[in-house]
Amino acid sequence: MRIVTATVVALALVGGAAPAATAQQPTTDGIWRMDGYGTVLSIRNGAFQEYQTTTVSCLKGNSATRTGPGTYTTADGTVLTVRAQGGGDRASMRVDGSVGDRNLIRIAELPDACTRSAPKGPLAAFDVFWQSFEENYPFFSAKGVDWHALRDQYRPKVHSKMTEDELFAVFSEMVKPLYDAHVAVQDGDRVFAQVRPGTVPPGEKLDTKVKKFIVAHDLKDARNLQDFANGRITYADLPGGQGYLRISGFGGYAGDGAPYAAQLAELDRALDTVLGQERTQRLKGLIIDLRINGGGSDALGIRIAERLTDTPYVAYSKRARNDLADPTRHTRLQPAYVTPVQGPRYTGPVAVLTGGSTVSAGESFTQALMERPGKTVRIGQPTQGVFSDVMLRKLPNGMSAWLPNEEFLTRSGRTFDGTGIPPHLTEPVFTEEEFDKQKVLRNYGGTTS
Repeated sequence: MRIVTATVVALALVGGAAPAATAQQPTTDGIWRMDGYGTVLSIRNGAFQEYQTTTVSCLKGNSATRTGPGTYTTADGTVLTVRAQGGGDRASMRVDGSVGDRNLIRIAELPDACTRSAPKGPLAAFDVFWQSFEENYPFFSAKGVDWHALRDQYRPKVHSKMTEDELFAVFSEMVKPLYDAHVAVQDGDRVFAQVRPGTVPPGEKLDTKVKKFIVAHDLKDARNLQDFANGRITYADLPGGQGYLRISGFGGYAGDGAPYAAQLAELDRALDTVLGQERTQRLKGLIIDLRINGGGSDALGIRIAERLTDTPYVAYSKRARNDLADPTRHTRLQPAYVTPVQGPRYTGPVAVLTGGSTVSAGESFTQALMERPGKTVRIGQPTQGVFSDVMLRKLPNGMSAWLPNEEFLTRSGRTFDGTGIPPHLTEPVFTEEEFDKQKVLRNYGGTTS
């Protein structure tokens, strides 16, 4: 699109390891309450069991099996690492691909609600659904949504003979005003979700269309055009000494279902080629195209940022809501650090292309580059405005709810949830006019130099 060509002009303007386990190390076996996240964990004899809790419910969540010292792997291949701290009454858990730890506090036993049969039926599902958002969702005030009023409006409509279709419609109507891409209602293969008004959700069909267009128009005079990481990463050398790096997501690099370690290894192989010694020395500017980016692992974004600096810095700090009644109370801030890699690094001017289809980990990566020492400019449209990991909450009737409970903060304490990260330079992104008339290089004099 023409924004790639304009970016070249803008670029010219902006010109430690864990300690070894010992026999005295406290055990992680036992019952743990997570600080925030509405979760209790049972870890016993190599078995890991999650319980999703509210003040009115306790339902079994994910389970995992011990696959190494302190590590547990779920059925979908997610690796959880649990480490005891202090005298054994505290621990931490890290989810592969996420950033930051989740703090655990040892408790004597499971809550009573976890040891008895959960109520079933539409009304029980409604109460767990409403309570899960009430206790965890941080953004009702920012969105201008009165969640209590919605309960008063919809709960009287729920009855024992209500069909799944009717209840699904109620839940969908309740969350629709949030316009939050990290909020969804799921019933089997059926999912209701909303993006910010005026934006388009990323998807394989849109990504294929855009990539084909970019290659045919913006990259027609490029050299060394290559795809990496299962097609999720594209690189090309542009005329004038600029580089173009397109990232359509932060996952799927090693195929569906591959563990995080395999994704990371595939990313490193791509970056070793893209940002090798010879290229990092001659590049005059780097365009990073995130305009269609469906998100994924925040940690993979940090990995790329580590190739783009010589100076350590804090990308952002992360916190989760942790008070059942007060949405202004949070866990302690956890900084996400960018530490320069050993080996070739590119530290020159960077232009980041963003739009409303830049989502989740695509946004946290954009935020990480905001704090990057050096010349960095953002061009395009605001990102989608969703940053948190997604909580999956099971409901007693078999449906599920997805919701965020975290904030990613800048050094000044600002978050971009809802509004998205704004560009420095505003440009149209993938408008129908651009597709139909193929207005790209001609709008900028037909040159990328």
